[in-house]
Amino acid sequence: MQVGKKSVPGPPMDEKAKRRENGAEQVMAETPLRGCEELVLRLHEEARAARWGLEIEVLSSALERAVRKRMNPSGLTIAQREEFLSTLHLEDLALAQACAAGLETAWEFFVETYRPYLRSAAAAILRASSASAEACELADSLFAELYGLADGKTGERSLFRYFHGRSSMKTWLRAVLAQRHIDAVRVARRFESLDEPDGDGKVREPADKVVLPVGDPHRDRYISLFQVALGAALEKIELRDRERLRLYYVEERTLAEIGKKLGEHESSVSRNLERIRREMKANVEECLKKAAPGPRLSEEQISLCFEYAAEDVPIDLGKLLKSREAGTLQKGKQNV
Repeated sequence: MQVGKKSVPGPPMDEKAKRRENGAEQVMAETPLRGCEELVLRLHEEARAARWGLEIEVLSSALERAVRKRMNPSGLTIAQREEFLSTLHLEDLALAQACAAGLETAWEFFVETYRPYLRSAAAAILRASSASAEACELADSLFAELYGLADGKTGERSLFRYFHGRSSMKTWLRAVLAQRHIDAVRVARRFESLDEPDGDGKVREPADKVVLPVGDPHRDRYISLFQVALGAALEKIELRDRERLRLYYVEERTLAEIGKKLGEHESSVSRNLERIRREMKANVEECLKKAAPGPRLSEEQISLCFEYAAEDVPIDLGKLLKSREAGTLQKGKQNV
């Protein structure tokens, strides 16, 4: 460039370029991960998919299905896609895809890790012992469907095709198990006569009016303990971190919007939110281990507290954050 010669500014950005720059450009349903090769590589590493020998293309296809599932009629922006992908249970998703692909090491790990949990979950659904024949039968009956042996072709009909990583593997397995039990009860009821009276002279009700067995009788207690522990955990984090949580979860701001408000880069916002999630999880677990009254909760019971809380339980995080902030301000006034 010649000295003294002024650089000429380029033409102004068109609307499409501005949207791309701000992450507001819409994701295409046909190719939801177009141009995301580096991101997919990073997610493949975070998912530790290599330990199962799961190829990047397989995980990429699973991520695409998850993004399509997330899309709604109003569309999905690139920024929303990035946020969504950051919330997935990547290691669980990689394990599910590896099992669906019939990779032996993944299946061995899955059976060893989740068979005891499935039997415990089945026992809670049936209100029986986890060692009972009924609980073992219900839990083990799921393995054929997970393995995809419904028509004799491994993997092609695997239930793992429907796992998108939005919840943990344990939460998803428990939901599938409960639904399979309900389906079995309904099928059994259909084969019973509806017009012949029982021994006491009462006519049986149709299957859709039968009260189905409820799940874990301790569920409400676990949810209550989790809510108390969550409130206590919120007390332990800094005010700025509470503001990050409020903006992201209550006001549903994008990472870019939060960064602009707090004076941080998007990547910093993402890292801070991940740090807060880890700290919150550790704090909640610590509170649950000290839960009173009653006997000390086991690791499995603590896991159930988290799972039940994730199953659409109406926890008003906005109210919790507001009450904690008000309490902090009140303490501040007393100290003045």
